[in-house]
Amino acid sequence: MAESLNPLCYPQSKTGSHSVPDRGKWANKREFILTVAGAIVGLGNVWRFPYLCYKNGGGAFFIPYIMFLCTCGIPLFILETALGQYTSQGGIMCWRKICPLFEGMGYAGQLINFYGCISYVVILSWAFLYFFSSFSRELPWTTCNNKWNTDACVEINSINSTGNRTAALNSSSSVVEFWRRRVLNISSGIEELGSVQWELCLCLLLTWIICYFCIWKGVRSTGKATYVTATFPFVMLTVLLIRGMTLPGALHGIKYYLYPDPHRLSDPQVWMDAGTQIFYSYAICLGCLTTLGSYNKYNNNCYRDSFFLCLLNSGTSFIAGFAIFSVLGYMSQKQGLDIASVAESGPGLVFIVYPQAVSLLPCPQVWSVSFFTMIILLGIDGQFAGLESIMTSIADLFPTQILKGYRRELLLLLICSVSFLFGIFLVTQAGAYILQIFDHYVCSGPTLLLLATFQSIVIGWIYGAHRFSNNIEDMIGYKPSSLIKYCWLYITPVICSATLVFLLVRYTPMRFNKSYEYPPWAYCIGWFFSSSSLILIPVTMLYKVAKGKGTVWQRIRAASRCAADLPMMKPGR
Repeated sequence: MAESLNPLCYPQSKTGSHSVPDRGKWANKREFILTVAGAIVGLGNVWRFPYLCYKNGGGAFFIPYIMFLCTCGIPLFILETALGQYTSQGGIMCWRKICPLFEGMGYAGQLINFYGCISYVVILSWAFLYFFSSFSRELPWTTCNNKWNTDACVEINSINSTGNRTAALNSSSSVVEFWRRRVLNISSGIEELGSVQWELCLCLLLTWIICYFCIWKGVRSTGKATYVTATFPFVMLTVLLIRGMTLPGALHGIKYYLYPDPHRLSDPQVWMDAGTQIFYSYAICLGCLTTLGSYNKYNNNCYRDSFFLCLLNSGTSFIAGFAIFSVLGYMSQKQGLDIASVAESGPGLVFIVYPQAVSLLPCPQVWSVSFFTMIILLGIDGQFAGLESIMTSIADLFPTQILKGYRRELLLLLICSVSFLFGIFLVTQAGAYILQIFDHYVCSGPTLLLLATFQSIVIGWIYGAHRFSNNIEDMIGYKPSSLIKYCWLYITPVICSATLVFLLVRYTPMRFNKSYEYPPWAYCIGWFFSSSSLILIPVTMLYKVAKGKGTVWQRIRAASRCAADLPMMKPGR
């Protein structure tokens, strides 16, 4: 039945050829592996997965996680990487080559990428501020004698006795005050934008300067930069893991992390958390994997590489849980607190809990510098991938205009400058509220699930899963597993659609810190950003059909033709 739709996608006739500038290739396979590893192994592995595992049944959480990984994560990862390698095009042109009617998926992915580059980079500016603060003689978040502290401040290292702990119930710790009053200087709500935090603004500028000079020469410079940015976080994670596992109370933290609670599997939210974590951490549907795969040689074994990279990503998440919860177990024992009161997810883990934990270690400045170096490098690799995807997509659309002289470098400078200017809103006193809107509505959840469903349908049913499997065979010498093909056809779109419906049915308005409720206009902005990317899909479809000739059905057929210059399969395949 699936193959019955394949006649929609037959090659267009060639209309002529013209030479385009060489877009480049990876210097070697290592650069591809390191760049993709840097793109997918990020902050979500450190600050989200371990907490979700602890919250959703410990070891039992691996059951839904592995199920979503095998039915959605790996098939989509292979699809996007192989699509880029087969077409040798980035996140937009690959869909124009395969099925022009759905070219809007490429535009949607790149717009989400642009939103992500603007918003998530502010996390790196926070990390840089902590990093620079770590070089002080005394870590500034461990004391209450700073100008940003209030009279209710309690030094975190003094909360280790019953009396002090009881007194601290109506107080605020020094680490929380450093985060909220020094770093964020947060306002009372998004309605109060407040002033620009100029130290954060300078850290933001530094981040963009680093990003620019690391990718300004395309894959030639990106591939070289990842030798440091992609490997050093693993070194730091290993060091933190070894140090954490040797601390007293470490096993107590590991028990909370992994102790299985099978009864939690009856909660549908556990399964949804597993699914959204896959999309959150695998950079799926953004065009990044397609872009990075497009710089491979045609016969590179992208199928085997995809399995290795997926294993690396999920394995890093698992190991990061040991590094995080071993330290949390030590902090729990040191301060006499239940570990449930110190386990957090997201920024709360990176900028409150872990700084508090390292302050309890000997030579805390060393461990603080190590930790925030890891956070910066984990985050900056994702920026490389996002920016490279945007640049490649634009260059593929206009190769003769962009890949000439220094135009690529100037375009990248323009994108980085515009992104920095938009990012200034995120380093105001209301920046944390704005970031949550981007995170909640734009860069995760329903948007990515809908794109994943469309991708599976286009490859599985319009272009043809069997045909795409043959394309992969032509590149690597053997067909991918039949299970992967059936995932593209049935399993992945069904699971993504079901997850999307569940999220929409269970939708509740977001709150900041589980207490602050956004004004109605803020929710409208969030839905606007979310729909602004997805609306590009039907708009592009209507444009393609409108400019065609013949009946509507003939126009749809014409807009569904794959390009004639796609690589032809070798005889006998």
